[in-house]
Amino acid sequence: MFQATLLVINGANRGSRFELNSGRDFLIGRSVGCDIRLDDSEVSRHHARVTHNGNTFLLTDLHSANGTRVNSQLQAEYLLQHGDTLQLGNSVLSFQLLHSSTAQTPPTAAEVRFVEDPEELSQASILQLLPLDDSVPSSDNSATLDLMYHVAEELVAPVLTSEIRLQRILQLTLDAVGADHGCFLLRNEDDSELQAVAFARSEKTDAGNDQMLISRSITSCVLRDGTALRTSNAGADERFATGQSIVSEGIREAVCAPLRGRASLLGVLYLDTRIPAEDSITMNSGRLTDEHLRMVVTVARQTALAMESRQFQDAMVRAERFAAMGQTITVLSHHIKNILQGVRGGGHLIHSGLEQQDSDLIRSGWNIVERNQNRIYDLVMDMLSFSRDRVPVLKSADLNALVAEVTELSAGRADEAGVSLEFRPGDRIPEAQFDSEGIHRAALNIVANAIDAAAETEAEAGAVIIQTGYDIQTDVMLLAISDNGPGIPPELRKSIFNVFESSKGSRGTGIGLAVSRKILREHGGRIQVEGEPGEGTRFVLSWPRGTAGVSSPTLNLPQQPQG
Repeated sequence: MFQATLLVINGANRGSRFELNSGRDFLIGRSVGCDIRLDDSEVSRHHARVTHNGNTFLLTDLHSANGTRVNSQLQAEYLLQHGDTLQLGNSVLSFQLLHSSTAQTPPTAAEVRFVEDPEELSQASILQLLPLDDSVPSSDNSATLDLMYHVAEELVAPVLTSEIRLQRILQLTLDAVGADHGCFLLRNEDDSELQAVAFARSEKTDAGNDQMLISRSITSCVLRDGTALRTSNAGADERFATGQSIVSEGIREAVCAPLRGRASLLGVLYLDTRIPAEDSITMNSGRLTDEHLRMVVTVARQTALAMESRQFQDAMVRAERFAAMGQTITVLSHHIKNILQGVRGGGHLIHSGLEQQDSDLIRSGWNIVERNQNRIYDLVMDMLSFSRDRVPVLKSADLNALVAEVTELSAGRADEAGVSLEFRPGDRIPEAQFDSEGIHRAALNIVANAIDAAAETEAEAGAVIIQTGYDIQTDVMLLAISDNGPGIPPELRKSIFNVFESSKGSRGTGIGLAVSRKILREHGGRIQVEGEPGEGTRFVLSWPRGTAGVSSPTLNLPQQPQG
């Protein structure tokens, strides 16, 4: 059975990978009930379907509003092939075929081995050298231009591994040159020894016990001098016929070109032809020409430049990843340290109360410990919610009852901050299908932020109002949380949902709003931020009731509370 994946390479879900390997239908869309759910307002609720019958993957557009494109062409129905690019709304996905138990096993780099022929053979007369300058060799040959067109496509095509990309380029080059075998040999970072990373054979070549044999002297010559070379007819030179050599192993011609980037020599591209059993070993004719050598050099140069660019990008990604890890550790360590200091302070009061047998002191210390326990619990739950992809568990729930519980849990925090907290339940709020645990956490995070913001108001008293509602026209559930705090400057609006972006200093981790937005997106909803600096802030959470899609609802909610 075939196994495949859809990798999101552009859009809000970029980086998400969806497995297609269970022999069933997969529904793609914006609705919560979809197998592959995309956070994209241009994607229909039920946009397309991938049908897997065990051997093929059939993509069918479900009369979506904006259509489904495959490789830039609108398609109503399409049989997916490895490497196809799908576009649904603003989201771009790559279809990758991973495995088939019935397909022929592709050749691997393990089928390549070196032949230790005499080093002086690298100066043999049958070798044609092609010195390289800083430019890429060009040719007016239509076959070369056609090959480079397809190689350029492969170099920018989305693939799971670089080995797969090199394998495809090898196959294209073999077909164009007419060689029997080809391989990419790359230098190890540790010892600069060559190691085969991709190998391909011509379709006409018997795959029995057929190995690719590499001349050590030829590759050494290419790496040492930075020149490309080919053997015109190895059997014509007696030195290749003695001892262990590529000729004694049945190799007639070979082409080797350096993989030279801008800064370094990464390895070589090596191709060869075999001597047919019915031919004489001393035949003067050959399949490979100087034009073929130029073609291979051009492919090697372009491939090396792309590999070098990818190495630079990988290094940048790795550096950014380490920087992000450092930032994460710093923020979390600082926040956890503050919580532990609170626990230690409460523990000290409890210890003093026990020594003095003072129940009031013990109670005071315990209250501090309990508050910090809640803080560490909230932090851990936010981290879990943010770190894992999950499908909301949809159950019938009462939004007013859920928000009343959030208000009750937040009342103590509001009292400590000197902020009034008011819940105004909406009328005629229907029961809805949503993940109660997720919406509860999202609401709790935003209410806590609102209380902290209202505590900083310059008005006489801080105030937070929580309001529920329902838009019957769009079938959307609404939850608005308003405060009369200092407001959010316009330049910070885009960053407040970034993880670890916090305006609270040591009092916040910057993860709460990111988690809340993630939960709403999992429901197919969104969070809107309203209010100007000095006028307070309103967060409006909206999501579809049940599995219906969400549009931009008209919000009939109260103004921000005034101090």
